[in-house]
Amino acid sequence: MAMKPGTTAVGLAGLGNLGLPMAHALLDDGWSLTVFDPVEDRVRSCVDAGAKSASSVDELASADVLILVVPDDAAVESILLGDQGYFAASSEGAVIVHSTILPASAQALAETAKTQGTRFIDAPVSGGAARARKGDLTVFVGAERDDFDAVGDLLHAVGSEVLLAGGPGTGAATKLANQMMMFSALAGAYEALDVAGKYGVDPGMVLRSVASSTGGSWVAANWGFFDETAAAYTASGTAVSDRPWSKDLFEFITAARTAEASVPFAGLLSQLLPGYVESHARDAAAGDGAGHNGKDDDD
Repeated sequence: MAMKPGTTAVGLAGLGNLGLPMAHALLDDGWSLTVFDPVEDRVRSCVDAGAKSASSVDELASADVLILVVPDDAAVESILLGDQGYFAASSEGAVIVHSTILPASAQALAETAKTQGTRFIDAPVSGGAARARKGDLTVFVGAERDDFDAVGDLLHAVGSEVLLAGGPGTGAATKLANQMMMFSALAGAYEALDVAGKYGVDPGMVLRSVASSTGGSWVAANWGFFDETAAAYTASGTAVSDRPWSKDLFEFITAARTAEASVPFAGLLSQLLPGYVESHARDAAAGDGAGHNGKDDDD
């Protein structure tokens, strides 16, 4: 049976940079939502918009659908597995994992869910907080077709582009591929602007020039996105190692090793990019929008 607004009880754990605006998008769409997050102000924001609050993640076990927007594999598994986990408590429910996790983790969780009679939908997202608030994300889905169809309305409440890539794990693999492509462009842009700046070219001029040229990219067209995102993570106390330009690249490399694929560029990128992003964000916050590429950053 398809799940519908107003008649399906939805629990959501994780009201961070994406989880909070996604929760508001679901409320705007009429879903009955109960939320959990350890930060009280985030929960209050949702309650003021019509959600119910849970004092612990265990209280979400009675939900028809559990949505997870938590940081990583360990957080997802701690909620779903074990004698007190959602799989043990719910025999007819569904789990939607919007977190970016390893493809192998998604596959293993899907197998466990099947033994419990629970639907499992691997559904990481892309687009950022502003698009999340409008329900305009891209959702990469890995799921069995009937499970995908059952939660289709929920997925479309947060995403304008909802793509079924295949079975469980394929959503995670597609998201990691997206991250690798995006971060490759980002690292190239930092270095390109740094070199052009050495010759007196304003970064804005370079970005305007590539907008209609072969060097154009989403990264260049949305310059400043990662400065703002890094600032939001800093404000929320998120460790650098848990931010996408660190965590997702590490997961891409881990997934590649599991698949016995060689990814030497990803290895180099994982060492360089976190410093690039964080130093540029600090420079932007200090009023130097040009930033630098992080090579001389000793922090």
